[in-house]
Order: sequence, then structure tokens, then C-alpha cells
Amino acid sequence: MTELPIRKDLVGKSPYGAPQIAVPVRLNTNENPFGPSPELVAELAKAVSELGPNLNRYPDRDATELRADLANYLNTESQVSLAADNIWPANGSNEVMQQLLQLFGGPDKSLVAFDPTYSMYEDYCRNTFTKYLSVARNEDFTIDKSVLDSALALHPDIIVLTSPNNPTGTIIDMSDIDYLLANFPGVVVVDEAYAEFRPAGTPSAVSRLAKNPRLVVVRTMSKAFSYAGARVGYAATSSEIVQAIQLVRLPYHLSTVTQAVARVALRFSDELQGQVTLLRKERDDLASWLKEQGFEVAPSGANFLLFGTFGDRNQVWEQLVEQGVLIRQTGPSGWLRVSIGTPEENQAFKTALLQVTNRTNGK
Repeated sequence: MTELPIRKDLVGKSPYGAPQIAVPVRLNTNENPFGPSPELVAELAKAVSELGPNLNRYPDRDATELRADLANYLNTESQVSLAADNIWPANGSNEVMQQLLQLFGGPDKSLVAFDPTYSMYEDYCRNTFTKYLSVARNEDFTIDKSVLDSALALHPDIIVLTSPNNPTGTIIDMSDIDYLLANFPGVVVVDEAYAEFRPAGTPSAVSRLAKNPRLVVVRTMSKAFSYAGARVGYAATSSEIVQAIQLVRLPYHLSTVTQAVARVALRFSDELQGQVTLLRKERDDLASWLKEQGFEVAPSGANFLLFGTFGDRNQVWEQLVEQGVLIRQTGPSGWLRVSIGTPEENQAFKTALLQVTNRTNGK
């Protein structure tokens, strides 16, 4: 690859991606372990079948109906009052973030994130020639006003808050988000990819959109909606930012099929939220169990847990794979992340972890 005339800043780099290994229990990419119900699958098939005769035509490039449905979903989920003009969907939240960096980033701009956090933020910056800066979280992975002041001192153009944070699961208190909004004149992006898994009663940053026109809240249908394969993410923000994003979008970036299947899933949101309730309980139960076994566990409002610490996490990870359980090496040294699976998958993880740690004495 280095023999190709690629950009110098890409030489020696590796593409983003989690290991894809065929094992019985896959708990490494934060997917929802519950697939769509037969009823939902039937509606999907019907919707796609009805589209078939017209697939020779380009999709609605503005995704008007999907945007209205997403606004209605957020209005119900977070008790807000958004319209279709406040929503911009794309091919996963990754494309939304890439578009935001194309719009607000560039060679003379900088972005601040809070480490440890989602590693793709640095890649978005690299791909848009935006300077990537980071500020360390507190030792318990939280963000408070002192951490935000350190970020503000760097005078960035964009600040990204991730709540719940990946890979730690940490939720940012709304008062700290309010503090940033009151003291930062640039663009604030709150990445809420895992928002539906937050504890009941925890507010979303979408509740702050009405009074903050430079706030963007990014969501996805990959997690809570069991739709990782459909690739649908979206931004909730001011209508001005939605209009501006369209300057950098690719033509017809969201297919007719994608728009249709996303709208079907939104009609089944109540059913899917029932699975979220179960996953929250499984998460909390697994966190308690890990602590009982003597592991450190980061408090999580997402559908995963960061736990440790291990002298050689790679050895533990490899031996778990040998036991048929795939989790993720990510985050600070010595920590591992496990996605929340079905009750049966979570039990298999517990059994394998005990076998591995007893063998390696890695706790």
C-alpha cells in the first residue's frame, strides 16, 4: 500500500474496525443482540417490495418523510418540540460526523474531544484536515467544569462531548453541558449514539436545542433499534445547520430502501424500547457481578461495560476467544469492554471470564 501515491498522512495507518471472528458469543461491537421481530421483518419485506418497481429512480435527496418521523420520535422520547427541518439523517452517525467536520472543520480549524473516547473522532479530523486536540477526563472518566475549562483554554472551533461515552459508558451531567454551552461560542456536538440506554429520567441534550443554535446532537438507529445493518444515523440541530450540512452532502446519499426501512423501524419503536429496558437490567446486573468478582467497572449508561484491570489484557482477550467469547480491547491500557448480550450470552461471558482469569490470575 505504501507504494501507491497516497497522502503522506495516511501512510502506515490502519483502517478502523473491530476484529470479525466467527465465535458463538460476539460481544465486541455494541450491537443490540435482539434482531427485529417477525412482525417487523414482515413489514420490512412489504415496504421493500413496494419500492421495487421504482428503484430506477433516485431517492428523495432530502429524506423529507424520514426526517419528520425522526423528529416525532425524539419529541416523544425526550419531550421536545422538533420539526423535520431540525433533523438530518445519513448513512450511520459516522457519516453525520464526517459531514459536520467537512462543514465546520478544515485546515485552519481544530476540534477537542475528551480521552478516552471514540477513536473515530481523530480519524474524522484527519480526513478533513482538522487539527485534533484532546483533554484527559478525570480518573473516574467523568467530565466536570475543570475539564471543560482545560478544553476551552485550547480555543477550539468544535468541541465534542460523548454521552454516554464510548468506551467508558460515562454520562455527562446536563449542568456541565449547560456550562459549556454558556461559555463556548463555537460548535458543540453531543454524540448520543447510546442515549436510549441511559438510566430512566436522564435528560438528553436535545432538550437544549431550542436555545442553542450551534448545538448538534448526533443519534443512531444502530443500537437501540437493532438496525446496525441498515446504517441510519441522524443529527438533531437548528434548521440553519441542517441547511448548511447540505453543502457537503453527497448526492442522494441515503437510498430509497434505507429511508423506507428506517421509517418502518420507527413505527415499531415501542417494541424495540422494550428490549432496551431488558438490556439496561442486564447491564446493571453484569456490572454488579463483575464488581463481586473483584473487577473494576466504570459506571455505564450505555449497552456495554468497561472493566479491568489486567496486566496483559491481550492475553485475557485471546483466551476468551478460545472459549468462544469475543469482546473488545479498547480504552485505557489494562481495560476491556464487553457489550451487553442476551441473558444466555452474558452467562457464557461470565463462565468464560472466570475460567480465563483463574488460569491467568489476571485480576
